[in-house]
Amino acid sequence: MTGWATGRREIADLLDRGHLDKITGEAANGDYLLAQARQRLDSAHTVLSIDPVGAFELAYDCVRTTAAALLTQQGLRGKSAGGHAAICLAVRAQFGERFDFFNVMRRVRNKLEYPRDPDDLLISEAEVQQAIAYAEETLDAAGQLLPLLEIW
Repeated sequence: MTGWATGRREIADLLDRGHLDKITGEAANGDYLLAQARQRLDSAHTVLSIDPVGAFELAYDCVRTTAAALLTQQGLRGKSAGGHAAICLAVRAQFGERFDFFNVMRRVRNKLEYPRDPDDLLISEAEVQQAIAYAEETLDAAGQLLPLLEIW
């Protein structure tokens, strides 16, 4: 990545609103987060047949942690003020529509995590498989991209 043309305004806005924070030094190394994301993905595969909701949530957590790794590598960290939505906005602004499905997953995960009725806990195997496949693709792409990222 050369410079900060893509997503610069959006990242600055998230920093100004207190939804992202700057980090430096060893804290700005996303490698350990990618390793954690890989564990979540492996766990999603493991529990898929017995706990589809749990598998979806693990796939979502893989994508969220992968996105956090990309931000961390650039010296940025999400804050509780912006929540997961801020991480979605930040990576979407920088890396484009590839992260649109992350936001779709975030909304599904919120419905599963905070159901209003029993139907909110229904999720098809196809939806979970799609989430796991997306998590795997996102994690693999981030592994290639991480060493190319520059500090904010």
